[in-house]
Amino acid sequence: RVLSLELNKDRDVERIHGSGVNTLDIEPVEGRYMLSGGSDGVIVLYDLENLTRQPSYTCKALCSVGRSHPDVHAFSVETVQWYPHDTGMFTSSSFDKTLKVWDTNTLQLADTFHFQETVYSHHMSPIATKHCLIAVGTKSPKVQLCDLKSGSSSHILQGHRQAVLAVSWSPRHEFILATGSADGKVKLWDVRRATGCLSTLDQHNGEKSKTSSETVNTAHNGRVNGLCYTSDGLHLLTIGTDDRMRLWNSSTGENTLVNYGKVYNESRKGLKFTVSCGCNPEFAFIPCGSSIAVYTVFTGELITTLRGHYSAANCCVFQPHFQELYSGGKDCNILAWVPALREPIPDEKYEKRLPQEHFNPQYEDAWSSSDEE
Repeated sequence: RVLSLELNKDRDVERIHGSGVNTLDIEPVEGRYMLSGGSDGVIVLYDLENLTRQPSYTCKALCSVGRSHPDVHAFSVETVQWYPHDTGMFTSSSFDKTLKVWDTNTLQLADTFHFQETVYSHHMSPIATKHCLIAVGTKSPKVQLCDLKSGSSSHILQGHRQAVLAVSWSPRHEFILATGSADGKVKLWDVRRATGCLSTLDQHNGEKSKTSSETVNTAHNGRVNGLCYTSDGLHLLTIGTDDRMRLWNSSTGENTLVNYGKVYNESRKGLKFTVSCGCNPEFAFIPCGSSIAVYTVFTGELITTLRGHYSAANCCVFQPHFQELYSGGKDCNILAWVPALREPIPDEKYEKRLPQEHFNPQYEDAWSSSDEE
């Protein structure tokens, strides 16, 4: 199904955002409700379910925290995330130096955390039962941990030298956190340990770089601005402004040396990419320029490029129940990418078609002229 993803002509996502869409999140409970955050501080909540039962439908916005809302973010919303255990609560963080906790039903603030610096990214553990910590990456090199239960910053992780652009909890071990920084480093932490990080990932796997005498472990030769664990938590994908993506064994910290080629990335801030869940093989979806590049995670092959945004694609999110993808861009649009329905091929025709089977339908041009629409 992922191999046949295409821009769905029958499904629209209601256009509410008046400026770029930076972040999307689909709640993990039913996979039905999606949040989006925009450059103007606006947050929108969508219902993805087709209630009309018609083939053509629009995913409606149920409600939004608009510019007139008393608690709207003053500046760009960089991350939105549902509370992992139920849809009654969600979180948002912004360049206005705040992280806000919202009651979904009333759209009222339940809590606000204030920071000294611009907030780039935050994340709540999808599996934690023993803690309610939100990891927050800001322009400061210190990683902040905020406790939802007490409503205060519980502690700080020190070790990075520059801004922390991306944070992600392991979906396998509830106390393990990965952080990526503008200093080129990716660190893994056990947040129960006060003594510093567990490990700093090294792209050279411990062999001294031939070109320099430095022994400083770096994951990328540029800013690390995106992190994503595979759904089983066994591997961690990182992307950097060196136009590279790397796959790490998350327990040994080893660079698996999968070669993805050049992964175009000139984002000045965190880049929100995602990995499929429940597919074989697993795929990574990376916003690259105005398109979404789809790679196989373990072989590094660029499978296809999803084109449909008019300007930079900023974020994407995978809907595992139906293997669908949603992406948000600077063009204010949220696009739905849905597996194409292929006609079943009768057996006798199939025999004759075998020689052409290697031709992949998604390399065809997906554009249509406006007359046909």
